[in-house]
Amino acid sequence: MSLNAVPEIIYGFIERQRARNPERPALIGVAGAQGSGKTTAVQALAAANPRYAQFSLDDVYLTKAERVWRADNVSSFDPYRDMDGNFQVAHTPRPEIERLLLTRGPPGTHDLSLAKDVIARLMRGEPTKLPRFDKAADDRAPESTWPLFTGQAEAILFDGWCLGATPTALPPEPLNDVEREDEDGIWRKETETQLRKIYAPFFMTFDAIVYLKPPNWEIVRGWRGQQEEQLLGRALTAEENAKLDRFLMFYERITRSMMAGGHVADVVVKLDEARRVKGMSAP
Repeated sequence: MSLNAVPEIIYGFIERQRARNPERPALIGVAGAQGSGKTTAVQALAAANPRYAQFSLDDVYLTKAERVWRADNVSSFDPYRDMDGNFQVAHTPRPEIERLLLTRGPPGTHDLSLAKDVIARLMRGEPTKLPRFDKAADDRAPESTWPLFTGQAEAILFDGWCLGATPTALPPEPLNDVEREDEDGIWRKETETQLRKIYAPFFMTFDAIVYLKPPNWEIVRGWRGQQEEQLLGRALTAEENAKLDRFLMFYERITRSMMAGGHVADVVVKLDEARRVKGMSAP
C-alpha cells in the first residue's frame, strides 16, 4: 500500500465516528513509535480539512520549571513514619534519578490536564488555542504563538508515541544503560504508575486509536536518526548518534511493550521499513 494509506485509514475512522455521532467532533488518536510518521499523517489531514483540529502529546509537555520541580520531588522525597507513628518525609538528593526524570517524553512529563481542557473546549465548539512546544528552548511555546482554532470541529486529531499504551509486562531487569542507572527502580516505577493511573484513563476517552506498528526496535532507531538528519540537513556525527542512542533508551521499554501487544488500539497498522502499510489487524 502507498505512503498515503495511513491518512486514508485515519480518515476512515473519522468518517465512521462522524456517522455514529454527527453532533460532535470525532476524537481520534494516532499512536506510533519515534519516526513512524504519525504526526506527518495527522498534520496532512488537518492541512487538507480546516475543520480538523490537530495537536500532539509532544505539544503538552510540562513546562521546564514544572519538570524541574517534579524531578526534584519524585527523586528525593522519601515518606516514612517515625517512632511515634507520625508521617514524615525525608529529603534524600538523588541527582542521577533526577536527571532521568527531567528528560521529556516518558509518562509523567506531560500536562494531560491541558490536553483534556483543549479537547473539552473543542468539543463545545469554543475558540481554542492549540498548544505548541518549543523543543529548541525545551519549554512550552508562549501562548501568544499558539494557533487559534475557531468554529465547530469535525474531528480532533491527537498523536503520541505512547498513546494507548498499557502498563508494561516486560521483565523487570533493566533493558539498557539508562535503566541500569535507575538502580532502585524509582524512575521506572514512577513511569509505570503514571501510565497506569493518569495516562490510561485519558486514553480511554478516545473514540478510536490507530496504532502504527514498526517492524522492530532497530528500525525505530533508524527512523529517528533519519528525522534528525533531515532536520539538520546532514549526517549525524558520532557524538550526536551516541546522544540519540541514549535518548531513545527512555522510550524503549514502552515501545517494545506496545509492539508486543501492550496497547488498547482499535486497529494495528503494520508498517514496513519504508513506512508503507503492510497490513491491518484488530488488536
